[in-house]
Amino acid sequence: MSAHLSLAPLLESFFRSRLTNQRNASPSTVASYRDALRMLVLFVAERTGRQPSALGVADFDRDLVLAFLDELEVKRKNSIQTRNARLTAIRSFFHHVAANDPASLGIAQRILGIPIKRAHIEITHHLSRNEVDALINAPDQQTPRGRRDRALLLFLARTGARVSEAIGVNAADLQLDRPRSQVLLRGKGRKERIVPIPSDLVKGLKSLLNERGVALHDMRPLFVGTHETRLTRFGATHIVRRAVATATANIPDLARNPISPHVFRHSLAMTLLQSGVDLLTIQAWLGHSQVATTHRYAAADVEMMRRGLEKAGVSGADAARFKPKDAVLRLLEGI
Repeated sequence: MSAHLSLAPLLESFFRSRLTNQRNASPSTVASYRDALRMLVLFVAERTGRQPSALGVADFDRDLVLAFLDELEVKRKNSIQTRNARLTAIRSFFHHVAANDPASLGIAQRILGIPIKRAHIEITHHLSRNEVDALINAPDQQTPRGRRDRALLLFLARTGARVSEAIGVNAADLQLDRPRSQVLLRGKGRKERIVPIPSDLVKGLKSLLNERGVALHDMRPLFVGTHETRLTRFGATHIVRRAVATATANIPDLARNPISPHVFRHSLAMTLLQSGVDLLTIQAWLGHSQVATTHRYAAADVEMMRRGLEKAGVSGADAARFKPKDAVLRLLEGI
């Protein structure tokens, strides 16, 4: 049997050939897979006492990958969904290994046999309108950074964009003339969708672009960090954390649950649902591939269920027992 290939050429061909050329993966998918494999490589390097550049496929066995997944949950406090997303990236890579390194087929098959972990459906955490407004108004409007922060928070809250979609927007993706104010978002799997934007966000984005001297037809990023470079996911998360730290002084309840950029997406979905917008419209708005994903918002809203009981006239009083007239049915009912 031939020797195992080293790790580096397999990683390079995986990202350059399999993901980019063959599967036409979106930049966000490539970034997600890169992060997952980077963490795995660092974990294996630490466990084996070898430098990452010295690792080979033979250093990756099923038990070590399982230990890595356990660490994600136990030490990093990752959710089961995040754990499964990391495993999806690892599986994709080892599919590539199996196809390109026959000597490593056994290792790859054992790793590919690691099952996706079933997760309990959790109630979707969302913010009230007052809490959303408090976060939007938290940044200091007397500074350029504060005005940028407020515009980003307002964008997340009003569009329901994923953080990767928000930071990926260019000025040319905006249409700010009323009554058809809208933005083009590029979602998962390179899927594009257009969502409307309300007047307060239009005003905020116009001010942001004017302050930076950016025209609407420009391909420059809408949200930037230092040196006018595109804002990163980490930068966006830090902006949200900064707003939470400020707003918690007035609304202590904001500290009861972790707040990430994604919470704004959940919160908009619940607001739309409670306002009577149907699930199919919310599905299109959020860019969900399946309406079942959107349905969890309806399942999480106890108040809507309670109003449904009131509308239906359902009470706790004992209803009269149904008595079938037919003799055979009476016989069956009595058994």
